[in-house]
Amino acid sequence: MASVTVRNLPDETHRALRVRAATHGRSTEAEIRAILECAVRPESRIKLGTLLAEIGREVGGIDLEIERDKTPSEPMSFE
Repeated sequence: MASVTVRNLPDETHRALRVRAATHGRSTEAEIRAILECAVRPESRIKLGTLLAEIGREVGGIDLEIERDKTPSEPMSFE
């Protein structure tokens, strides 16, 4: 997993991060991870597979809703 160092963070910003983290019941580091995650991977993002399935339904009535086989499979034998 990657690490990031943030230099020259104003004291007021660091204090605000600590307060926000305490409000959410987590460490400052965990709060920063949560903020970054929300900023770069928002929940409302459209996933490629979902978008392609929607386009298929719109243009040709293609329904890509496939029921997945959930029966357990046998382990492979390498003998």
